[in-house]
Amino acid sequence: MRPLLLAVALAGVPAGLAGQRPSLLPDSVIGALAGEVSGETAKRNLERIAGEHRIRGSLGFRRAAQHIVERLIGYGLTDARIESLPADGKRFYGTQRSRPPWDAEFAELWLLRQNGRAWERAERLASWDAMPVSLAQDSESGQATALLVDVGEGTSERDYAGKDIRGNLVLTSQQPGAVQDLAVGRFGAAGIVSYAQNQRTAWWGEDENLVRWGHLTTFSPHPAFAFMVSLKQGRALRQRLLSGQPVRLEARVRAGKHAGGYEVVTATIPGADPVLRSQEIAFSCHLDHQRPGANDNASGCVAILEAARALAKLIAEGRLPRPARTLRFIWPPEIEGTLAMLNGVPGLADRIQAAIHMDMVGGGPETRATFHVTRGPGSLPSFIYDVGGAFGALVNRESADFAGTGSARFPLVSPEGGREPLRAEFPAFTMGSDHEVYTDGSFRIPAIYLNDWPDRYIHTNFDTPANIDATKLERAAFIGAASGYYLATIGAADAAALVELVQLGALRRTASMLERRGALPPREAMNLTLHHFLAERAIVSSIEGFSALSPTDRAVAEHFIASLESATPGGPGSATRDAGDAVIYRRNPAVKGPMSVFGYDYLSDKYGAERAGALGIFRHAGLWGRGGEYAYEVLNLVDGKRSPVEIRNAVSAIYGPIPLPVVVEFLGALAAAGVVVR
Repeated sequence: MRPLLLAVALAGVPAGLAGQRPSLLPDSVIGALAGEVSGETAKRNLERIAGEHRIRGSLGFRRAAQHIVERLIGYGLTDARIESLPADGKRFYGTQRSRPPWDAEFAELWLLRQNGRAWERAERLASWDAMPVSLAQDSESGQATALLVDVGEGTSERDYAGKDIRGNLVLTSQQPGAVQDLAVGRFGAAGIVSYAQNQRTAWWGEDENLVRWGHLTTFSPHPAFAFMVSLKQGRALRQRLLSGQPVRLEARVRAGKHAGGYEVVTATIPGADPVLRSQEIAFSCHLDHQRPGANDNASGCVAILEAARALAKLIAEGRLPRPARTLRFIWPPEIEGTLAMLNGVPGLADRIQAAIHMDMVGGGPETRATFHVTRGPGSLPSFIYDVGGAFGALVNRESADFAGTGSARFPLVSPEGGREPLRAEFPAFTMGSDHEVYTDGSFRIPAIYLNDWPDRYIHTNFDTPANIDATKLERAAFIGAASGYYLATIGAADAAALVELVQLGALRRTASMLERRGALPPREAMNLTLHHFLAERAIVSSIEGFSALSPTDRAVAEHFIASLESATPGGPGSATRDAGDAVIYRRNPAVKGPMSVFGYDYLSDKYGAERAGALGIFRHAGLWGRGGEYAYEVLNLVDGKRSPVEIRNAVSAIYGPIPLPVVVEFLGALAAAGVVVR
């Protein structure tokens, strides 16, 4: 930050606060929480959950859900239950087309060898019983004894040219769902064998023994089965085929979709205030995943379970006052279960004032994971992100003190875990989990997102409890519990401290904005500056949803922002209104949620997959975002007040400049799909 700007800004910060975040909870409360949360208890629960293959609506999911309910009731949350919402492939929950539950009974893939004129089993390549991840999700029953044909990626018709596909099995380097309609539907393959690699990070393709979680397309008109094998197995099969040796396989699958619903575990710690108890602070995660799915996302599930246990125990013992607002804990299938809950449970979305979402929070050193306390989207400014950041920074400081000196007030170290500093980072909004449902413009529920990234074992058979650190679980549970408890207790006396908290955040955010401005032409730099200070004022205003600001508090906050604004080189900036501003869109209240959900894309279905794929917004790469990120925020910014130009200017401030025609084209597609109306 420029010296002049820093001096002006610090003039408005109370003495002693410029070097650290203000303490939001008394040391007695922090000490009680830090002393109660247990990494060991969390990890024991994780080991139980990770033993289940937890696909939506499956027997494994139900067993994991029942375990959580039993634990919650034992911890004193007596209203714990499994909420069931019908899922039949026809019912919609906002933008989510419900996906029927899926289960498997048996699946094996054998490599055969020739013995004289007969073929006999030589090597089992995949087994549902031994490794459920080796059967792609949404596989249907089938069997085949057939040759294997290498189709490379298998996503283009040219990959099949001159090859005998019908009745045989295809070998692909891509996810089964990406080749399903071509391989099975167009060319008549009997099934699919995939050696698709893990999500692309620095460790992509590093370990040849990883078997990645595979998916077929739930609503494809061409049902199929698919097996997942490791890169090592895939290369060996390809080498045999390249050398001219035929590869004959035997595949047997008993699996498929069936009637049922989305099952969501939920429980509450009721609030004490007769009026405010109707407001809820939600703890969110997602219970579904492949076995073992330890970090993704048994870790988030047990971290909020541990937060529930610790808070319930401390409140029952009188060591913590019961909060004014209700604390709600939710374990859904990822994204689709959250959308089903917010759309399908009357009044729930209106009651939730904020969410703490945990997705992958326990990765130990082997995962190479970095822990994040992530802010919400630029379209939803809120002080609650600073609350999560304050408790994350507290754990950073305390854990660093303990690692460096062996002494700290709140070391938050598990006997079974590591002793290194947490080193949490505090990035801007990132997508990829249920938090983006809460923060969608349909619901506008600010969410603190706790997550590990990258993780070299995500979505593979190596995402095991052995790679989970009990200390990390303990720290995540503490940050979540402290953030949620504080939000649930905020009253009039907290307004001044919250103003101070967002002032310190404003300093950091303004410094970041000035760095970004340097990459922009003058007009776009002015636009970024304008929207930055609009967002800072909105963050202050968001406090009013929890605690009324006195005239003095509001004057202090405005003076501070005005000082930052006036000290910004080039002034606060301005935005112009271009021709065509008369077109104003608003959200269709019957279509709630983001466009791309799980196993289904609303825009592609309603507008046409080919037309949607050709939209310029999905190909646009900005300075700080790309494609789907722009699309998510453009839809969020549709509020019945902003014109297309104003939406374009706002999203350009968030992710970098984007041409107005690209935004107008996307808005037109949303209107044609019935997502927005004029």
